[in-house]
Amino acid sequence: MKKNLKTQFLTRQYMLSKDYELYYYSDSHMANVDSHTHDYYEFYFFLEGTVSYLIEKQLYDLKEGDVVVIPPGIHHKAVIRDSEKPYSRFVFWISMDYYERIRQMSEDYFYIIRLATDKGQYVFHNDAVAFSSIQSRIFHLIEEIHWERFGKEEKIFIGICDLFLHLSRMAYEKNHPRKLKEDQNLYENIIQYIDTQLDQDLSLEHLAGKFYASKYHIAHIFKENTGISIHQYIMKKRLAACQDAILSNISITKAYLMFGFKDYSSFYRAFKKEYGISPKEYRDMKIQPEQQISQMEKRNIKKKWKK
Repeated sequence: MKKNLKTQFLTRQYMLSKDYELYYYSDSHMANVDSHTHDYYEFYFFLEGTVSYLIEKQLYDLKEGDVVVIPPGIHHKAVIRDSEKPYSRFVFWISMDYYERIRQMSEDYFYIIRLATDKGQYVFHNDAVAFSSIQSRIFHLIEEIHWERFGKEEKIFIGICDLFLHLSRMAYEKNHPRKLKEDQNLYENIIQYIDTQLDQDLSLEHLAGKFYASKYHIAHIFKENTGISIHQYIMKKRLAACQDAILSNISITKAYLMFGFKDYSSFYRAFKKEYGISPKEYRDMKIQPEQQISQMEKRNIKKKWKK
C-alpha cells in the first residue's frame, strides 16, 4: 500500500493547501535541505533510515516509530547518516488556522503540540505496537484524501481529530504513569462503593467529598473507563437491582425505595426508558408465567395421585 502512496520528495517548504497536506516519502540519495522554519505545524512519522533530526541546535537520533513535532517558527532539518539506506516517513502539515479550528473544540487534541511549544519536547518514541495504531490512522486519512466520496471533508476532519487525540493521549499517558495508576485505583474504589451503596446518596458532590477528588475529575475518569457517564452507570445499577428484587417477589414500592429512588414517578420513568415496559408489566411478564407453571405442576401431581 505504501508503494502506491509514495510521493516524490519536494524541497518546497510552504503549503499549497490552506488546511493540511499529507505525504509518504521513501528516498535514497535525498536532496539536502538546509535548516529552516515553517508558518505551519509539521509532523514527521519516522519509518526507516539512518537519520538524525536537528531541532533548535539539538540533535536527535531517530528510531523507527518516532514521531517528531515541529511547531511554527522552530528551526529544524533532517541529517542523513547513511544515504545508501532508504529514508522513509510520513509527513503531515497542518495550517495554524486549521489547528485553531480543532483547538477551539478541546485543548485535549493538542496536548502533544503544547509539549513541543511549551516544554521543547519535540521527539516522541513509540514501540512497534503503539506505532502500528498511529499508522493505521494515517492510512485511513490518506485514503480519504485521495478518494472522492460523500462527506469527504467531514470524514477527513474527524480522522485528523482522531489522530491528534490519539497522539496526545499516548504522550500524556507516558508522561503521567503514576497518575494513571492513581486514577485507576480511584475508579475501582468508586465502582466498588457504588455497587454496595445503591441505597445511599451517590451524587457527584457526595462522591467528591468521600474520595477527596473534584467532581470534574471523577466524571472524567469514569467516562474514560466505562464510556458512559457516572449518572448513567448508577442508574443502570439501581434499575438492575430493582429488577432482581421484583423477581424475588419484593413489592415494587419497596424495591425502588431499597435502591435509591426517592419517588415512584422518577423510578417509573427511568425503568420504562431503560427497558421499554413499566415495572408492573415487567413483574407480570416474568412472575405470572412461573406461577402458571407451578400451578400446572401441582395439577399434574394431583392427577398422578388419583391414578
